[in-house]
Amino acid sequence: NPWKPLLLLLSPPAFSTTCARCAKDRRLRQKRAISERQLTRCFVDQRKVRVVGGQGGGGGHSFHSEPRKEFGGPDGGNGGDGGHVIFKADQQMKSLSSVFPFYRGFHGERGGSKNCYGANGAHVYVKVPVGTLVKEDGEVVADLTEHGEEYIAAYGGAGGKGNRFFLSNENRAPKLFTPGEPGQERVLHLELKTTAHAGLVGFPNAGKSSLLRAISRAKPAVAAYPFTTLNPHVGIVHYQDYEQVAVADIPGLIRGAHQNRGLGMAFLRHIERCRFLLYVLDLSVPQPWTQLQDLKHELEAYGKGLSERPGVVIGNKIDLAQSRISLPLLREQVAERVIPLSALTGDNLEELLVHLRELYDTYVKTEQSRGHSPVKW
Repeated sequence: NPWKPLLLLLSPPAFSTTCARCAKDRRLRQKRAISERQLTRCFVDQRKVRVVGGQGGGGGHSFHSEPRKEFGGPDGGNGGDGGHVIFKADQQMKSLSSVFPFYRGFHGERGGSKNCYGANGAHVYVKVPVGTLVKEDGEVVADLTEHGEEYIAAYGGAGGKGNRFFLSNENRAPKLFTPGEPGQERVLHLELKTTAHAGLVGFPNAGKSSLLRAISRAKPAVAAYPFTTLNPHVGIVHYQDYEQVAVADIPGLIRGAHQNRGLGMAFLRHIERCRFLLYVLDLSVPQPWTQLQDLKHELEAYGKGLSERPGVVIGNKIDLAQSRISLPLLREQVAERVIPLSALTGDNLEELLVHLRELYDTYVKTEQSRGHSPVKW
């Protein structure tokens, strides 16, 4: 059959969760090496922004002049209002790296003669990711959780009044006019809480970054030392029905993280927005079930009920000899489902992807039953 080679290329490969040869085929192509220092430019989760509203235009000062109409009266129009600075949530934005430290609204135009009003200044829209918190003096003033949601960060100043505004029976030729008011000025702190569907939670060097590289196109730095990942990374898992599940690689937690030890609470807040959690354990260490107990303790100490969210336990590094000994012991000590896999060789990744889709479908049905719209990527 001359079309057989083409059909073989188009047909999806048949993967197995147990066949070693098929698991070896799951090895991904080598990705371009990139350091964590370079990745810092790509993901920014905090920003200090100074915003100033546009200044209002001054009022006009003029008198009507026309042949054979000596006393035409005042005809100075009002000035235009200054433009606002508005934060707008956009689901296409994934980081605060594109947000500048200063924004100013456009000024309003001055009022003209013949009762012409000045034009209002244009508003300045600043696109921020969905899930951005806006804080002022440590207090939350806005939480942009929906696509298209807006928050006026700085109001523009009101336009001044022209001398036509002050015309009265007592004053038929007013010369008074007012300047435009300055715009509002504020210093705001933007804080991004990652709105991923799943969060990879684990101790340093548990293999979270390697797992995210294996199931998505994200490229977090991977190295043989702790705290390789210093910034959260979000990878997208694509399915054949075009559904996309976002998985966040949260930097490694340590004991006492809720007391701001290690990377501290700066990255625990990213777990708050995750709908379900993936606990990544290192099977090559003795008594790996203690890692799960410590992780849940840190999550519960940070936020009550955080450790009770739906999730699954992932036993990583199953390709090592010690891991095969620790796996049955882990299943005896842990009540949750345990998925053993190897992020390095790709062994048994299919079971994780199938279960990840089940968790996502359950989340979508739950949100729809409550009348809410689930987060889509």
